[in-house]
Amino acid sequence: MYASHQNQQILPGDFFLLFGGRLSENNRWVQLSYLIPWRRVEQEYSKHFSRDPRGGRAVSVRMALGTLIIQEREGFSDRHLVQHITENPYLQYFIGLEAYQEEPPFDPSLLTYFANG
Repeated sequence: MYASHQNQQILPGDFFLLFGGRLSENNRWVQLSYLIPWRRVEQEYSKHFSRDPRGGRAVSVRMALGTLIIQEREGFSDRHLVQHITENPYLQYFIGLEAYQEEPPFDPSLLTYFANG
């Protein structure tokens, strides 16, 4: 099942940082996030999932596609990709998290589903 995410594009100033401050709008990941038509991509992505609420809930398109974009651009292994996302608030913003979190947003084994799903 896929649940639509109304706000695929959050503003960098709305991203909550535990340690204070704000994300820079000049950061390359913030800039790239502006170029991707997240809402349109989500419309296409959601067509591939059942509407049956009894199934598992799919990961948001921004997290799935954003993660694959980071991995492709940076050449990270699955494990290193999750480590870098966990350590970097700009990468967390890019994949659609609304606030910095210190724990990994997903297990590296989930990347198999992102790439092949």
